[in-house]
Parts: sequence; structure tokens; C-alpha cells
Amino acid sequence: MITRAARPAILTSVGILLLAAGCGGDSDDGASEGETVTVLAASSLTETFTELEGIYQEEHEGVDVRISFDSSSTLAGQAIEGAPADVLATADEATMAMATDADVTAEEPQLFATNTMVMVVPAGNLAGIVSFEDLNQEGITYIACEESAPCGALAKTLLDANQIEAAPSSFEVDVKAVLTKVELDEADAGLVYESDAVASGDKVETIEIPMAEQEINNYPIATLTQSENPDLATDWVDLVLSEEGQGILGEAGFGAP
Repeated sequence: MITRAARPAILTSVGILLLAAGCGGDSDDGASEGETVTVLAASSLTETFTELEGIYQEEHEGVDVRISFDSSSTLAGQAIEGAPADVLATADEATMAMATDADVTAEEPQLFATNTMVMVVPAGNLAGIVSFEDLNQEGITYIACEESAPCGALAKTLLDANQIEAAPSSFEVDVKAVLTKVELDEADAGLVYESDAVASGDKVETIEIPMAEQEINNYPIATLTQSENPDLATDWVDLVLSEEGQGILGEAGFGAP
């Protein structure tokens, strides 16, 4: 471990070495060499943002993209507390508003995608669920996100609208946790976003939820005031909003903003 007391001596040594090397050293790696862009993103964006990460890094040689996927409410809280991050992308406008109200967004958030909720059951559907109202049947277990998360708030809205009186058997921290438990047949059904059902492929079967098309989550994105690389952060936002980025989101099951 390098102590604070040792740093000046080390820096002096580095300076001497650089001077000895002369001014003609090789510096063709570009101004972005060694820089990092940290993105806080809703867990439902895992597959799409991971794909965009590769594209971004190809276009920005030497820049490392680090993405933290979690519940939107958790990420917004981290941004408000000053977490070292450059971009925030949430699964609903209400969560982004928390960050905006706390003055940690550097610009007006922009909508980049929409998502609707569906019900998924494990492949094979051993419980024999055929409709959303089957959740009221005795013996059927289903799971949803915590209500503090956008996916949980949306689930509650649709459960109330469809008069589902049976409560979830458990509340998960985010939508990926719900999806994983259903894939592993640890619940008869789960409430997830359409994009998550698409990502799961043949591991689950999808059942539509009545009135889901009227209850859509909008996904906003914004750079953060604590960003140390605002230009690179803006480039990430631009990629998400670009034709290429929108195409990737569309193929993954997201709707247009």
C-alpha cells in the first residue's frame, strides 16, 4: 500500500523518469486512454446495455465502460448520495425524478425506451396457468418486485386493476431476480417486463396481462453532475438514443420512447 507520505517522493521519481525519456515519447494512444465511464442502469437493461458497452468501447479506444445494474430506486439513491458515476438510466420517470429533484442530473433526462409488463411461467407450465386471473386460484404461487422498484410499482397497479386478491409469495429486489426464480421453477409465475421475457427465450412461457398496454413504463436517461468525464458520458447517452442503440433495444423487446 502506498502511504500519503510516500506519494510526493514517488511522483517526483515519476517526473524524473518522464524528463529522462524526453518529450518525444509515444503518446498516440489518444486523449481517452485509461478513462472510465460508469453507468448506473436498471437491471432490465442488462442485455442491451452490455451489448452497447462493446460498441461504445470499439468507438472509444482506451475507454473502459463500467455498468452497475440494480433496482432503479437503489441506483437513484446511490446517485443522490454522490456515487462516482457518469450516467443514470432508470426504468421509470418517477425514480429519475428523485435524482432530478436532488439536482444530481446534469441535463434534462431524455426518454429512450418503453416497456410493458407480462406474466411468465416456467417452461412446461406445470401449474397449468392460462390467464392472469389464475393467480387468484388456491395453491398458485407467484412473485413480483418490491413495490419500491419500478417493476414492483407497475405490478401492483396491474394486480389492483385486474382485482387479483392473492398476494405475491415473495417480493424480489429487481426484475432479474423475479425472472431467475421463475426460470428455476421456484415459483409458478412471475411478473416481469416484456424485454425480460424475450431475453429468457424458451426458459419461460409468456402470458399477457389485461390492461398492460395502458400501463407503460418510460425509461429516462441523463448524465450526472458528479461525472468526471461529461463528454464521454454524453457520448454514451447519444449511443443509446442513436438509430443503432434504438435498434438493439427494439430487438430486445423494448418499445420506442
